Amino acid sequence: MDLVGVCRAFVSVSERGSFTVGAAAARMSQSVASRRVAALEERFGEPLFERTSRRAVLTPFGRDMLPVARQLVQAADVLLHEAEAAKRKPWRLAVPGICSTAGLARLVAEARGHRVTLDLRVATPAQRLELIHAQQVRAALLAVPEDEATWSVPLGLATARDPGVRRVYVETLRVGRASPEPARRIWIQPEDDVPHIRDPLTRLRDAVGLRPAQLVAAGDLTTAAAEVLSTRDLLLCSPAQAGELSLTWRPIGEITLSRGFALTAAADGNPQHIEGRLGGAIARCLGAGAPADTGEGAEA
Repeated sequence: MDLVGVCRAFVSVSERGSFTVGAAAARMSQSVASRRVAALEERFGEPLFERTSRRAVLTPFGRDMLPVARQLVQAADVLLHEAEAAKRKPWRLAVPGICSTAGLARLVAEARGHRVTLDLRVATPAQRLELIHAQQVRAALLAVPEDEATWSVPLGLATARDPGVRRVYVETLRVGRASPEPARRIWIQPEDDVPHIRDPLTRLRDAVGLRPAQLVAAGDLTTAAAEVLSTRDLLLCSPAQAGELSLTWRPIGEITLSRGFALTAAADGNPQHIEGRLGGAIARCLGAGAPADTGEGAEA
């Protein structure tokens, strides 16, 4: 028995003294209201109304039951209202700064299609972790190693000029002491200045004999991109970012690097339904699985 439904019919009919009017007020047919009241009377084993040709008059038992039934209906209405409000409550989500404005807008729009309102906070990896620990966001896309990741984005090296090779080997950036040419640098943007990306690249730099200053952690992507666009330097980035910056992207010859992301909730949150509904949109926003333009020609 739908206890709330039958009580709603009972309360509406009793308040209006008519099955016809009460049923209409409760947005149900008269026959449905009659069946529901009859079912409640059968459940109680007592009549709730004295039925006449014109009016439905409460019995003494019905008058005793009406206040409690009204409380039940009101409580159910409050519950439904709170449930709708909770579904409309914005999901404050911390996201990486590497997502484009268009990508973020599409993510928010797709979330609305799933009746989810996103309130995005763009932040660096360290800031996203702090936001989660301080519970200033309900969830965050944290930077994690690839083996812990839900979404993975390949990284490579991008340049302003086509390098003419299918892969860029870091060792080819080594310069002799007497070389008149400035040493070419690899720029790391803030999103990739994390141990599982920075440390392997640092070890590779040292192993192939590059100068320490040839690996630079930039304070922001704009600065790094400007240096790459105006020099022969290289930017560590994803294929999607390279496309946005009109750079030519190639995989790294010696090692494979990737950004890993996992959706993590604050202490009182559960991100599974967000991940289930928006996993594809999040992947597109991050550039996960974006095809790389590996170019043609010999490997350097």
